[in-house]
Amino acid sequence: MAEAAPQALALPSGLLELCALLGPSRDSLRGPEQAQRKGVGGPPLEPEVLSVFVPPFVTKEDSQTASAPCATLSKTRRRSFRKKRDKPKSEPWKGLPPEDVTVPNGVDLLALPQLCFPGGLCVASEPKEDCVHFLVLTDVCGNRTYGVVAQYYRPLHDESCFYNGKAHWEPSWPTVGVAGCFVPFAVCVVSKLPYYNALKDCLSCLLTHLKLCKDFEVDNHIKDFAAKLSLIPSPPPGPLHLVFNMKPLQIVFPSRADPESPVIDLDLHLPLLCFRPEKVLQILTCLLTEQRIVFFSSNWALLPLVAECFMAYLHPLQWQHTFVPVLSGQMLDFVMAPTSFLMGCHLDYFEEVSKEADGLVLINIDNGSITCSNEEDVDLPDIPLLAAQTFIQRVQSLQLHHELDLAHLGASTDLNEGRARRRAWQRRLNCQVQQVALQLLFSIFREVKNHLNYEHRVFNSEEFLKTRAPGDQQFYRQVLDTYMFHAFLKARLSRRMDAFAQMDLNTQSEEDRLNGMLASPRRPTIEKMASRKSSALHAVHRRMVVSMPNLQDIAVPELLARNSSLRKVDSTGCGSVVLNVTPPSTYTFKIPEIHFPLVSQCVQAYYSDCVALLSKAMGLLAPDSSVLLARYYYLRGAVHLMQGQLLDALLDFQSLYKTDIRIFPADLVRRTVGSLSGPQRAQAERVPELRRLISEVVDKPGEAPKPDDRVKNFELPKKHMQLDDFVKRVQESGIVKDTNTIHRLFEALTVGHQKQIDPETFKDFYNCWKEAEAEAQEVSLPLSVTEHLDKNECVYKLSSSVKTNRGVGKIAMTQKRLFLLTEGRPGYVEISTFRNIEEVRSTTVAFLLLRIPTLKIKVVSKKEVFEANLKTECDLWHLMVKEMWAGKKLADDHKDPQYIQQALTHVLLMDAVVGTLQSPAAIYAASKLSHFDRMKNEMSTPVPRTTSETLKHKINPSAGETCPHAVDVLLYTPGHLDPAEKVEDAHPKLWCALDEGKVTVFDASSWTIHQQCFKVGASKLNCMVMAEQNQVWVGSEDSVIYIINIHSMSCNKQLTDHRSSVTDLVAQNGTPSKVYSCSADGTVLAWNVSTLRVTSRFQLPGGGLSSISLHDGCLWCCTGTSIVAVMTSGLLCQELKVGENFKEMSTSFVGFQLLPEQDQLWVACAGLASIYIWSLADLTQPPHRVPLQDCSEVSCMIRVKQQIWVGGTGLSQGLARGKIYVIDAERKTVAKELVAHIDRVTTLCSAEDRYVLSGSGGGEGKIAIWKVE
Repeated sequence: MAEAAPQALALPSGLLELCALLGPSRDSLRGPEQAQRKGVGGPPLEPEVLSVFVPPFVTKEDSQTASAPCATLSKTRRRSFRKKRDKPKSEPWKGLPPEDVTVPNGVDLLALPQLCFPGGLCVASEPKEDCVHFLVLTDVCGNRTYGVVAQYYRPLHDESCFYNGKAHWEPSWPTVGVAGCFVPFAVCVVSKLPYYNALKDCLSCLLTHLKLCKDFEVDNHIKDFAAKLSLIPSPPPGPLHLVFNMKPLQIVFPSRADPESPVIDLDLHLPLLCFRPEKVLQILTCLLTEQRIVFFSSNWALLPLVAECFMAYLHPLQWQHTFVPVLSGQMLDFVMAPTSFLMGCHLDYFEEVSKEADGLVLINIDNGSITCSNEEDVDLPDIPLLAAQTFIQRVQSLQLHHELDLAHLGASTDLNEGRARRRAWQRRLNCQVQQVALQLLFSIFREVKNHLNYEHRVFNSEEFLKTRAPGDQQFYRQVLDTYMFHAFLKARLSRRMDAFAQMDLNTQSEEDRLNGMLASPRRPTIEKMASRKSSALHAVHRRMVVSMPNLQDIAVPELLARNSSLRKVDSTGCGSVVLNVTPPSTYTFKIPEIHFPLVSQCVQAYYSDCVALLSKAMGLLAPDSSVLLARYYYLRGAVHLMQGQLLDALLDFQSLYKTDIRIFPADLVRRTVGSLSGPQRAQAERVPELRRLISEVVDKPGEAPKPDDRVKNFELPKKHMQLDDFVKRVQESGIVKDTNTIHRLFEALTVGHQKQIDPETFKDFYNCWKEAEAEAQEVSLPLSVTEHLDKNECVYKLSSSVKTNRGVGKIAMTQKRLFLLTEGRPGYVEISTFRNIEEVRSTTVAFLLLRIPTLKIKVVSKKEVFEANLKTECDLWHLMVKEMWAGKKLADDHKDPQYIQQALTHVLLMDAVVGTLQSPAAIYAASKLSHFDRMKNEMSTPVPRTTSETLKHKINPSAGETCPHAVDVLLYTPGHLDPAEKVEDAHPKLWCALDEGKVTVFDASSWTIHQQCFKVGASKLNCMVMAEQNQVWVGSEDSVIYIINIHSMSCNKQLTDHRSSVTDLVAQNGTPSKVYSCSADGTVLAWNVSTLRVTSRFQLPGGGLSSISLHDGCLWCCTGTSIVAVMTSGLLCQELKVGENFKEMSTSFVGFQLLPEQDQLWVACAGLASIYIWSLADLTQPPHRVPLQDCSEVSCMIRVKQQIWVGGTGLSQGLARGKIYVIDAERKTVAKELVAHIDRVTTLCSAEDRYVLSGSGGGEGKIAIWKVE
């Protein structure tokens, strides 16, 4: 097969897409009479494009490009503007280049003159001050480019024409001579990035040169200016900003903060100077509800700046509709569009737009007012009150005036120093404004996550709306129906780690973390009830939601007075949070000077200077500055590409794997590899790093089709459901996720019927469940009751008012106890905690001629039996109390609090089933959910005493999932207080690797979720190790080592040197610290942790390498067929072969442990129920055998103090269970036999030799914590 021809490589664009000079047309100044007539007071002239400058300006093939026509460029991937020109054939040259000239996508040269002179072009009798305004250009695909336009005036001279276009598109213009005439021109720079301030500064520098130059030199100056900008690469996301000397100004091009954030190069506080906070909230409401919005101002520059500020306020939400912040007078008919849009017009057109179009929201920037067109009322809801109040407080606490910060400082005598000081102040303020806006969005949408089903991508909008206050419902109903909110839901369901998700993670309370572990139905805790009552804002909220006036009319006493004195407000509570926001540290890289004349040699010299400066900066970095190093690699790779050094560029981009994979330009690398010539490709294949990179981007099969990422709104079913469909529907509804529980619910609802559920039954069940949930939210207990309860207790069930032998009242059930809520003056009477129940009976008591159903509860150490005449509720309460009692007993026996949470779910499902069926068979149906009560009765023997005494606790990393996941690897990292960590993050942590690259992190001081599941690749994880106390290295089946930063809990580095699945990692402390890694093909690599470079490597023959251990300068390696000790150089020292020791049976080594002080090697073998111990002094001697009773498989082993803990599978009470054997290393006997898990023990790890943690297979998916003696 013939080799595919290399593809042409489109180089990464610099900052400049296009630069144009615009001014009056040739005909508009034909002859002095016309020019005089078109002077002051005359009609506007017609502007047109005079010159266009589009990169590339210099190519290798033609070093004389400087003298070529400036509008010539390649046709590839460019759109011709000539075809759209609809002009009489008699004027084919009017302001346009030849027909083959094309421009970048998204730039329409026909509309550009109107946008550059939106107020018209008029000759002036005296020179006017230069002015700047901004543009946002959108192509047909919705991609935006950004323009900055600088207007300046030049005089008309008698002796020569004001502009010479001879060298470009047309013959010399007629000579014009008019005294006292100044003609406006405009220079427009178009970029893919919104560098408003930076490009404004650049154009300001250019204008100082244009005013001094002669007319025929204008084009050359503009071309040199455009060439400079086109050679500046776009900075990658992160802390590195680019600085360029444009003389006299130092221009700073800021990078975006991270790949998910936009570039911010404008003053985000501008809207806060133009509008009161209440008006800002109204405008945000207009945006969130996707109205048809028009901004007005007498200042053209303010229109796009203010509009862009509001776009930044919405981040991470994005405006999905038409965005044209500048409309010229000829474009006013755009506002007649029927769909949502955001546009901007000059204030002169306010009356015209207001009368011509209906249903528009008209926003006057100049006076800070908001009105509707044709004096109609647009149905604008108010932002939720609590969020609005907090936003207003935070805005009022901002310091919006730079002069107040300068008052105590001396005057800056250096122009660039003063500008740098202003930039630093603006950056701090921008950071605070962004934080205030994000906190507003977060408070509005935080609880959306409670109504999402991630597995089936479902949002239950109706249930979400029910949880909103009545006065907020209109707002949410409108917002939930927008494209913007739908995109927001997609991002949540895809678990995108954007600014919103990061804030959610950072603000998680202890209760949120507990809820992440215990997937129980949502109920308000006692603590929440108390805070609900004591909250003054809540009281205002409850009073005002019935009828909410417009936001600007609300006079809330709690709000701070307007900061009219402009001093900083000494606010407390949430309002002060924003003042403490510190922007992250940033760094700058100064772009070298660009030499002229602009020929190929000068450009190459500039690229070489860039590479040299970047390399020098990289050499000066500290080893731990990987974030900054990654930005230098990225920039150097981009410059290498511009130089044509493709292999050097690929090496730099490949280095991003080790420094920061987030900014890896996958598409650019793929295109670069595709453009390699045959010899280049062959040369790349000889470099190991590039060979792996090429296989990653080219040789792998095409990516799987993009999964359906649509968001479905939850709807009740309309057809009969079989079991599988019923499971899906219940999970979508958010009632319960666990598949086994739903199977039991299905059995309950189909008792005595065909095994399918009709839509009516499902609807009744759903309504019963939701009604019970709503009733629980309304439960309000007096202080005299709550003081007897724990702060995290919830009332899950209240009976009707019943007569008991301790008074009349309602029986209340929490997750911990039963108590009587007495009537009259509400009081608390303890019935029993579930732990202390001794017996529960349902019986009848005679009353006159009736037999009243009665529940009797006997409590340990109490003689009196509690009796309650529950009547028709008696049987249900009998089932529920027994299930909770059984759940508590199992939780105590197995040290697993999740049994209580599951019992609560069963109890509430029983209640809903009885409410749904309302038939004599309802109680029998509900009994199908008495799962733990049956388990308690069926268990012939309790948990073995040794197991119970040794077991401390169990946790479930799969809580909240539809089914349990196997625990593949466990790693304990000790706590240490580090300046980079928050105090709560300095706790010890337990890292748990689940299937498909998922990692969950627990706080090991409380065993609560520290970090919910995040992805580390997509393959099974085989091993983990801590390096230098701030990194966790994770070896994967996909042959990659992933490095997690413990401080940021992010995985931005990958080591890709292995060619097979990474099977084990071991750390060696020292200077420099090292990590050894091994892979299944027998490769062992030694890594310098600081530089992430391979310092040595060797290959073991035969492959099958499964684990390694480091001792006394030797690496001990288990390959299945042998265990070998090798020097770190690869030199063989000792070897133990399986074939020489087990000649009569087929087996392999599955793991080993070294006991150097006893000179012993402990080995586990596949399929053998024993541990074998060899003497290190002579591996040829027969081993000592330690039999493991009832063991069928050994899967893992670790050493803890003078014990060997062995995990595997064995029989317990005739059933296969995950078992742990604790062997006394001195006596070589089994000291303990622990029944650990329902499924096999998959992994073991030690926590400071005080505890051992065991993980189980997918049948249980839990982690057990064992005490070490």
